Amino acid sequence: MGKIIINHNKTPLFDELKKHIDKKVIPFDVPGHKQSCGNTELLKLIPKSVLEADVNSRKSLDFICNPVSVIKEAQDLLADAYRADESFFMVNGTTQAVQAMIMSVVSEGDIIILPRNVHKSAINALILCGAKPHYMYPHFEKKYGMTVGVSLDNVKRAISEEPNAKAVLIINPTYYGVASEMKRIIEYAHEKGIKVLVDEAHGAHLPFHDELPECAMALGADMSAVSLHKTGGSLTQSSALLLNTNTISKNHVKKIVNLTQSTSASYLLMASLDLTRKFLVIEGREKLHKAIELARKARKKINQIEGLFAFSYKDFDRSGCFGFDETKLGINVTGIGLTGINAYDILRDEYNIQLEMGDSHNILAVISIGDTKNRVDQLVEALKDIAMTYKKEPLQLEFKTCNSTKVSYSPRDAFYSNKERVLLENSISRISGEFVMIYPPGIPILAPGELITEEIYNYITLLKTEKGAISGLEDIDVNYIYCIKEN
Repeated sequence: MGKIIINHNKTPLFDELKKHIDKKVIPFDVPGHKQSCGNTELLKLIPKSVLEADVNSRKSLDFICNPVSVIKEAQDLLADAYRADESFFMVNGTTQAVQAMIMSVVSEGDIIILPRNVHKSAINALILCGAKPHYMYPHFEKKYGMTVGVSLDNVKRAISEEPNAKAVLIINPTYYGVASEMKRIIEYAHEKGIKVLVDEAHGAHLPFHDELPECAMALGADMSAVSLHKTGGSLTQSSALLLNTNTISKNHVKKIVNLTQSTSASYLLMASLDLTRKFLVIEGREKLHKAIELARKARKKINQIEGLFAFSYKDFDRSGCFGFDETKLGINVTGIGLTGINAYDILRDEYNIQLEMGDSHNILAVISIGDTKNRVDQLVEALKDIAMTYKKEPLQLEFKTCNSTKVSYSPRDAFYSNKERVLLENSISRISGEFVMIYPPGIPILAPGELITEEIYNYITLLKTEKGAISGLEDIDVNYIYCIKEN
């Protein structure tokens, strides 16, 4: 057999979808808007050309649950672009990819090693499958108020504590762009017979520029979940699950994916993945080079503004930072007397600038392939104005958000336990029955089954005072929390 030639100029799924649209097929199937002829209100939001592409599964367009033609070919091309053996298109975001990844390697009673700053999707996967977490606590940068990357020492310690763990999950990179010690972690875990899963929700662009941290699949990880919609440019909610088949069965993963995968997957989302893969392979390096340069220039200008500090690789402790994605423009604002939540709101409400997130110490602007010099300059000018207008005494914030948790119940046991509603101020020393988090980024301050400490209570109170977007609690006013009922 000859070698299979990979042609990344091809877009098999998009091309077939375009053929279908051009045929002007008369639809007597779903969706019910019938290419906008039914629900004409949609035309106020979505162009007719887009609605014509919103079709149902059919033989010519392949089926996501068991792809054999154009979806399979598009997935094969995506796998090659990310140096993986196989890929699965995801239409329910990287949440679905993370959950499928975890549920493919652990089940009831198994142990999985996780950094405590995981996204809630990982903990929700444990609720679904019944596996138990063993948490690592990566290095905490006090001056930035954030947990950063995972080191080999973190992983060695966790495996020595739980030698029967089936898998370890790593975040690469973090929301703020900090990369973990990936290559050595993967090699060590594999020596111990432990699978390595990687949440690369914020790293879909990594393989396409050599000045960015290396992607997990190129380094030998068993599986990774990538949000192409976040930093690659596909439509929101489109994502991918990648795997190396020398250690993971593709058919087993497909069964797990199909437990939660829609049988009516959006062809708009899948076609956007097909087109984005082509774009990233063909044009990604050039576009990412421009994004990196924009971020570097912005970082330099921001660091000339008194009281503001845009951090980079050299500004992190080497015990928690092993690479850095420069397109993540994180800015510490405590030097002008504001929390990140304050600055995030001010930029949105007074300057019409929407950032990715704001936390206790920092704000985050994601500089991507779609950004321009003019937009970045507007952000820098707004920050100059805020630093002059709002400057107060620097804030001195002393707490940790994810490094002080104690797991008393597994997530599943806590989720299904008997619970009672407790005033937040009376909840210290109780066991949480709910999630508490700021979204974005969706990293739990508390997860079901964890002890509510005074430190955690104080942090939640601060976030409430600063009007942070707290989610997870049934009580949207954040006055009450459900705790596990005491005997």
